[in-house]
Amino acid sequence: MSNTRFATALHIMTLLAKFPQEWLTSDWIAGSINVNPVIVRKELSELRAAGLITSRLGKDGGTKLSKNAEEIKISDIYTAVKNNEVLGKKNQKPNPACSVGKEINNHLSMLFEQTDLLVKSFLGDKSLQEFTDQFE
Repeated sequence: MSNTRFATALHIMTLLAKFPQEWLTSDWIAGSINVNPVIVRKELSELRAAGLITSRLGKDGGTKLSKNAEEIKISDIYTAVKNNEVLGKKNQKPNPACSVGKEINNHLSMLFEQTDLLVKSFLGDKSLQEFTDQFE
């Protein structure tokens, strides 16, 4: 599992929390993460759709947090960019004639849901501000 979406989104949100009065551009953010600005813009789109950030276009454009970093939970960021299961994907077509194969995906679904709830629970009480305070 090499999905870096959460790490990228948390990096973006941490930068925005560190500089709350500034409109940060995707190019500037990409420079900090050392990725292509297109990747940053994709995550910004997801974070905007989740109501975590606001953006403006133009010469003085950029992105800011839509609310105080103390009000944003790390679990909110996780939920905004989560696009697959923590444990990976299920097998697409297990053998329905097999006693395990015919039921494996039902049992995996329950396991995946429980794992996701544990992750969200662990992240839930931590604010973006608490995470950001770790950086000088």
